[in-house]
Amino acid sequence: MTSNDTSWNVVRGVTVVLGFLAFVFLPAQASVKKYNFNVQVKNVSRLCHAKPIVTVNGRYPGPTIYIREGDRVLVNVTNQAQYNMSIHWHGLKQYRNGWADGPAYITQCPIQTGNSYVYDFNVTGQRGTLWWHAHILWLRATVYGAIVIMPKQGTPYPFPRPHLEVNLLLGEWWHADVEKVVKQGNDLGLPPNMSDAHTINGKPGPLFPCSEKHTYALEVEQGKTYLLRIINAALNDELFFAISGHNMTVVEIDAVYVKPFTTQFILIAPGQTTNVLVQANQPLSRYFIATRTFMDVPLPVDNKTAAAILQYKGVPTTVIPTFPNLPAQNDTVLAISYTSKLKSLNTALFPANVPLKVDRKLFYTIGIGVNLCPSCVNGTRLAASLNNISFVMPETALLQAHYLGIHGVFSTDFPDRPPTQFNYTGAPLTANLRTNRGTRVSKIKFNSTVELVLQDTNLLSVESHPFHLHGYNFFVVGTGVGNFDPVKDPAKFNLVDPPERNTVGVPTGGWTAIRFRADNPGVWFLHCHLELHTGWGLKTAFVVEDGPSRDLTILPPPKDLPPC
Repeated sequence: MTSNDTSWNVVRGVTVVLGFLAFVFLPAQASVKKYNFNVQVKNVSRLCHAKPIVTVNGRYPGPTIYIREGDRVLVNVTNQAQYNMSIHWHGLKQYRNGWADGPAYITQCPIQTGNSYVYDFNVTGQRGTLWWHAHILWLRATVYGAIVIMPKQGTPYPFPRPHLEVNLLLGEWWHADVEKVVKQGNDLGLPPNMSDAHTINGKPGPLFPCSEKHTYALEVEQGKTYLLRIINAALNDELFFAISGHNMTVVEIDAVYVKPFTTQFILIAPGQTTNVLVQANQPLSRYFIATRTFMDVPLPVDNKTAAAILQYKGVPTTVIPTFPNLPAQNDTVLAISYTSKLKSLNTALFPANVPLKVDRKLFYTIGIGVNLCPSCVNGTRLAASLNNISFVMPETALLQAHYLGIHGVFSTDFPDRPPTQFNYTGAPLTANLRTNRGTRVSKIKFNSTVELVLQDTNLLSVESHPFHLHGYNFFVVGTGVGNFDPVKDPAKFNLVDPPERNTVGVPTGGWTAIRFRADNPGVWFLHCHLELHTGWGLKTAFVVEDGPSRDLTILPPPKDLPPC
């Protein structure tokens, strides 16, 4: 890396930070924040190779949305790309307002080429780091960005105020056109080719060829504290993340404060966010920031390491950075140890309102299967399922069908438990791997409390799965390895200060139990946040009924809602 290249990266980082500080410390002028997102194709070069990619406003990653708790947000999205488009505001609850949630064919039909749609939503009762991304096809490979929600004016953080705040978005990069890669895999009935690199703020770093200009650098001053807002925007990889020579103090996950704890690394699944405090308390030098995949079963993954540089002010760029001790790629023990430390802050200002009484208990098995495909290379196509049902995407958005009473789009007979009980995590099962297919969802009574146990299975192979629920946060009350025991395991649930989040990892060959109160009427997507598995059908939705009064019902659809 040349001195000029690194200096330019540092200058850009400082410019972003100064802009952010202006947002934080200048008086709030209005409670309505407006953004224009122009979805457009731009040529971008990485790893010695240029290709056209879909971007927002020509930027990769896309622009950060800076807002404050209580704001109303208007984002006018104009689609100038050749693909249909929709944008999801990942983690925003969208109370009564699924029309602004964004997943294509779930809450809206996509924005067609040449058309626009205004996402209009309020930010209520949330503050912290979230993110936005395309929610159709695999376009979120390049169409994504950060959402920074500041607390209400005059409300401090429940931790020491940092000197600066910095966004770090972790992603993946393919040499080839991602949509062509996916189509080729689907046509063959096999997984598509894995990514060619991981990235930090869109840059793979100096461990890759032709990356002198494509290494992110963060300049710090000795003795000062920095808040890093870390987002895993990768499509298919859980990631370890560490900074050479520096500990991190975890203070927030998925825009919810946690009891602070210090760690040498974090584990972050696709869709998740983590805020950490880092003290610049080491000798003046340069230190690598690094991320690579966590995968504890013998499945092929992109195991390449992306790197950025934490650079102390005044240190020459000729100094070679030191490298952090990242956990081994398959270190299950460290992964479980890390996630076990995550606890809600649970104070008077930020309580953990865990449902103690459960109205509806759901048990969903996660499976990989194969279905017949005469044109595919082996005569079969890989599939994924919940309770042996591979979800089929409709042609009319589920929310529109629900709101307008359109019949035949979906059925509400998704089973509360799997059709057949078996030793879910025993020896690998390689026979009878056919899945049922259908657009089947689960109807939930308004304001009822729900407990959902997600159970991994050894159908073909066990694997960890990050699951995201739209429209809600939930409490992760329990997790374990092996088969869930409905008699013994609930006795060990944490009902006092469990982590609250919107995306949770189901451990390899294990289970995770979550609880939430269904107080947000609408149709809300539940899916694995590994894009590979989502495309294979590892998804469903909850239809949450309206409440008893008008202010507890779904809002009317906006006039510019894209047509189906």
